[in-house]
Amino acid sequence: MLNAAVIGLGRWGQVMVNSVQGKNQAGIRFVAGSTRTPAKAEAFCAEKGIRLLPSYEAVLADPEVQAVVLATPHGQHAEQVIAAAAAGKHIFVEKPFTLTKASAEAAVAAAEKAGVVLALGHNRRFLPAVAEMKRMIAAGELGTVLHAEGNMSGGQAFAWVDGMWRADRHESPLGGMGGMGIHMIDMLINLMGPFASLAVNSYPRVSAHVDDTTAMLARFTSGASATFATINLTARVWRVALLGTKGMLELFNHERLFFRPVEGEEWTRTYPATDIEAAELEAFAAAVAGGPAYPLPLSDAIHGVSVFETMIAAASAGSTLAVPKAPG
Repeated sequence: MLNAAVIGLGRWGQVMVNSVQGKNQAGIRFVAGSTRTPAKAEAFCAEKGIRLLPSYEAVLADPEVQAVVLATPHGQHAEQVIAAAAAGKHIFVEKPFTLTKASAEAAVAAAEKAGVVLALGHNRRFLPAVAEMKRMIAAGELGTVLHAEGNMSGGQAFAWVDGMWRADRHESPLGGMGGMGIHMIDMLINLMGPFASLAVNSYPRVSAHVDDTTAMLARFTSGASATFATINLTARVWRVALLGTKGMLELFNHERLFFRPVEGEEWTRTYPATDIEAAELEAFAAAVAGGPAYPLPLSDAIHGVSVFETMIAAASAGSTLAVPKAPG
């Protein structure tokens, strides 16, 4: 059993704890934690049997803690990963991994030097429907994939107020990208491979805090194109579609997969709901225990940050920019 500490006990940190705590089959349990406002987490930690420590440094110095799970503001991730690696702790970090390609590379280098497992929380990689999409692409059932469409949107920003870190433009450049859209960027990398170039429009049409509307037109190194949007002042949407020479394939809201071939009968499959937070933490624990490697290569983690960083620059420049090549 992997003894972990959760860093950041806001809503998402508590979601991560609840997904595995008390479940022996998960291979991971939370024994400690730290957070910016301890008083708000005391009752939760007492209920879950988590020792609430006064600081991140105290967590890293605790001999019982073998791993850290970072559910902290984006801009803190790189420094926290490097510190955990230096302390010999395995690391699970929520997305976005970091905010720059250089800092992502530094974090990966620190983990590799220390010989610790570093895993990134893009949980949609654990959806059974996504595994089927990847199988169909590999088997040639879509033919040549010409175009991908992605949309991950929702209404999170309705609750953002002054003083919240997510309402800080430095922590949330391009509005919904940090909290939502970066997941879809990883999904497009997972299905389509590396990005080659992109152009972005991003602006606050209604929001008083950060951008509420972000849209991208991109091209992959394969030659296929993509459109993507993340809107943080609307109803919840999660959709990815692939258009190929043999048909189109669409996943909507994680469970509903639809295929319409150029020739033949279309079909729809509905998959059971999956606890993807538990799945990713279980995969992390298994990798630490010497089992299968965590199913998100660190080269993809770096490339996802590089795409994010290029999106920020492209939105500012108002032009199409090349994405630095993916590692390897």
